[in-house]
Formats: sequence, C-alpha cells, structure tokens
Amino acid sequence: MKDALSTLEPSFGNRVRQRLIEGVVIWITTVGRDGTPQPNPVWFLWDGADGILIYSRAEANRVVHIRQRRPRVSLNLDGNGRGGDIVVLTGTAALARGYPLAHENPDYLAKYASAAERIAGSVAVFSKEHTAVLRVTIERVRGQ
Repeated sequence: MKDALSTLEPSFGNRVRQRLIEGVVIWITTVGRDGTPQPNPVWFLWDGADGILIYSRAEANRVVHIRQRRPRVSLNLDGNGRGGDIVVLTGTAALARGYPLAHENPDYLAKYASAAERIAGSVAVFSKEHTAVLRVTIERVRGQ
C-alpha cells in the first residue's frame, strides 16, 4: 500500500516532505468527549513515510482522547502568515509501543535536545515527563 504522501502532485508533495523534515511545531487536533475539537501545538518527528511520532505527557488531554477510543486526528503545519503554504494531514493516532523514550531517540534528540533542555532543565527530565508516545498514521494530505 502506498503512503499518503506518495500520491501527491510532485511539487506539493516535495513541499510537504520538506515541511515535515524542517518543521519544529505541528498542531494536533483531537476530539474531546463532548465532540469539541482540541488543537494543541506539539513537537513531532516524521518517519519519512506515513508516520508522525509525538512524545507527550501521559495525562495530556490528547492522550486521554486517544485512550478513550477517539483516535481520528488532524495535524496542521502553520502557513507563511499570509494564508499560504498550509498543510493539513489527517489520520489515526495510537499509543505506540516499542519506541525509545525521547532521550534515547537520536533523531528526536538531534531535532529537540536544546529546546528540551531549555524547558525541562535536561533531556532526561523532559523524557521522564513525556512518557506517552503517540504515532499518527497519515491517511490524507491536503493544502495549498
């Protein structure tokens, strides 16, 4: 089965891939028990195919929503501030097993170590606080 990005028009697909590689923050929107969308900015790591990895606090509402069997999510990359370069991905999120903790993931460390140290004091503390690993399987991509 092809991943969602492989079906995109080439120039848009290349732009999406670049944004997923270089982007620092992505907005994940989960759905609360009452049906209200709940957007939150998070750090993320793209796997190069159809997956996005997010380390989160276990008690965060986004994790609770997914545990409560509401796995459908959207992921949004901010645009250029003028209404262009928008990327919206939709898919299914799950609590992932078998992934290393944040401080043991070299790709995640390369992208976020200095930011994790800044907000938590150390990467080890950040990792201890962000033990829930979410994996979003990208099913659809749209944008402009």
